Amino acid sequence: MLRRLAIVVVIAVSVVLLAAASHASGRAIVAFSGFAPGTIVVKTHERRLYYVLDDEHALRFPVGVGRAGMQWSGTARVEGKYIKPAWEAPDSIRAEDPRLPKIIPGGAPNNPMGAAALTMRGGEYAIHGTNRPDLIGGFVSHGCIRMYNRDVRKLYSMVSVGTPVVVER
Repeated sequence: MLRRLAIVVVIAVSVVLLAAASHASGRAIVAFSGFAPGTIVVKTHERRLYYVLDDEHALRFPVGVGRAGMQWSGTARVEGKYIKPAWEAPDSIRAEDPRLPKIIPGGAPNNPMGAAALTMRGGEYAIHGTNRPDLIGGFVSHGCIRMYNRDVRKLYSMVSVGTPVVVER
């Protein structure tokens, strides 16, 4: 009897912790319309990414977006999907910090791409994880969309190459 009670308590605590972790990340299913199911919509001013589930709902994620002067808007498609991608610092970023290595291997703790990446526009931009989760929710990137690693893994599993992406300011 005591063993059954302990099992029930462990299950209940696990459910509560999972719900709290989901809520803490900011991920939620929300009312959302105006875009076709299967579309990724980034609302830069909200610092939120929406993955449209159906005509009335989307899965919402908090994101970090481009700094002032480095934001973009428009449409694109997911062109590539990568797990633990290597990162090659663009010349503009290397100019800001010449000490940066030219290439940071995938999976390295200092790799800003995090757990996964969805590339767009010839690799110029990506929706990717991060090695700096404290920056999610801010205007922090050079145009890429940063997500918590657990969230980008979830989105990665839901989309395919060719998925439409809409970025609004």
